[in-house]
Amino acid sequence: MNLIEKRFIMAMEYTEEQLNNFDKTTLVQLFLVQQSQLRDIDQKLQLLLEQAAVLNNNRFGKSSEKLGTENQISFLEVDGNIIYFNEAEAIDSLAEYEDNETTKPRGRKAKGKRAADIQGLPVIPVEHKMTEEELMSEFGEDGWYQLEDEIYNRYRFTPMKVEIEEHHVGVYKSKKDNHFKKANHPTYLLRNSLVSPTLLAGIWNAKYVNAEPLYRQEQEFRRMGLNIDRADMAHWTILCAERYLSVFYDYLHEKIYNYHVLQADETPVLVSKENRTKGSKHYMWVYRTGKMYPDKQIVLYEYQPSRNASHPRAFLKDFKGVCVTDGYQVYHTIEKERETLRIAGCWTHARRRFDEAVKALPKDRQKSSLAYLALKQIQAIYREENKLASMTIEERLKHRQLTVKPLVDAYFTWAKQNLLSVTPKSKTAKGLTYSLNQEKYLKTFLEDGEVPMDNNSAEQAIRPFCVGKKNWVMIDTIAGAEASAIIYSIAETAKANNLKPYHYFEYLLTEIPKHMDDHDTSFCEDLLPWSDKLPTECRK
Repeated sequence: MNLIEKRFIMAMEYTEEQLNNFDKTTLVQLFLVQQSQLRDIDQKLQLLLEQAAVLNNNRFGKSSEKLGTENQISFLEVDGNIIYFNEAEAIDSLAEYEDNETTKPRGRKAKGKRAADIQGLPVIPVEHKMTEEELMSEFGEDGWYQLEDEIYNRYRFTPMKVEIEEHHVGVYKSKKDNHFKKANHPTYLLRNSLVSPTLLAGIWNAKYVNAEPLYRQEQEFRRMGLNIDRADMAHWTILCAERYLSVFYDYLHEKIYNYHVLQADETPVLVSKENRTKGSKHYMWVYRTGKMYPDKQIVLYEYQPSRNASHPRAFLKDFKGVCVTDGYQVYHTIEKERETLRIAGCWTHARRRFDEAVKALPKDRQKSSLAYLALKQIQAIYREENKLASMTIEERLKHRQLTVKPLVDAYFTWAKQNLLSVTPKSKTAKGLTYSLNQEKYLKTFLEDGEVPMDNNSAEQAIRPFCVGKKNWVMIDTIAGAEASAIIYSIAETAKANNLKPYHYFEYLLTEIPKHMDDHDTSFCEDLLPWSDKLPTECRK
């Protein structure tokens, strides 16, 4: 019996008399068809209930993924489908899991914390003394002597202020001929413009570090009585990023090829004035040095009009090593093209669908589900991996082979055994399918002690852009998108190396214009975040 005949049978309504007149074979066939149809309906219902539960949790549930069991791994994962954001934007932090059944006792303040908090800040003494008249009134004539002052500290905060620097540059002319000479003075950023390194650094810090769009900055300037227009700020940003910071950006791009492990991610962005087909997406890509290099980090953004493989292919053209990604197929395509490039997968993405499946179930059924068992197995892998954090590269590789690899192999064996036993298209089925499709890439970290087992660092690096995007919604032009990529790169690189972005912006905008006539970019070496030539105020 074909599918059309089955559907016809199910669509029919039979009376009791008709059923009594059917022969046994027809009745059996009718029952089997109905049984099959009911099974299909039940599966579809379960999928709909799961989808509804996932959407409801994404909207109203907690972002952290806690199993609520003992021996939680040192790992925090958040939902990959938060409404409005994509998975890169959903990343919040990588804090340690907490046990649901225990509460951490509130710790006492460490001694000396207040002194440490204010160390290095300028101190402005403020005297509070009694007058002679007040003392005589209180104690009588010559009835007192002064003890040691009571001293306490309070923060003094001065809101942002803008002043005008009026530069007077000496101009001198020879008495013998017509040549003249000007006194040395700072190189201006833009001719006939009021913009300065300090002002532009403040604008960039507000937008690219603190996610404050230009129109809000314009409003704040006006409240201060300053007529600094958002169009001017955008103009300064695009010109100075292109003219000055792009030189340093390209230098960092060359530097990144010296690393063995990179991590990559991308997120959509709306560029309003690009003449493209309605509904097409633009992307901001991010590439950063691997998690295992804490001392000298580089984070680079790149705007591209699509998610095409040609973009990472061009960006990584001179890179030889391992790139950690979220499973996006274009990276696998590039790996096949090059012998010098390997792709590693992300275990965060491997567990994400299982977490969603567990959250979609009633609490009394969660711990008995296959999705929960998958989470527990991945948790065990992370637990063993986290024990290796302080080891050298060689030691980490050795111990991975001894303690982590058996758990990984067991997980994939289990996944293959259970794939056919779950409802097709369910979150659990998608989780198992993802793992098995990505098996080669998820195992890459086992063969290299420098490779992390997830791509969380890249997702963290792109999150500030995603937070900012929520506030300013879109980028106006392609030039603006490219300038934003450059400035976000400098901001995130500064943060990754424990620098203060504002002071780093100011320093770069002061120093780079001095070298515009240089024939090479060697001066950039002194500008690197880890250079000992950086001024002290750039460091935290």
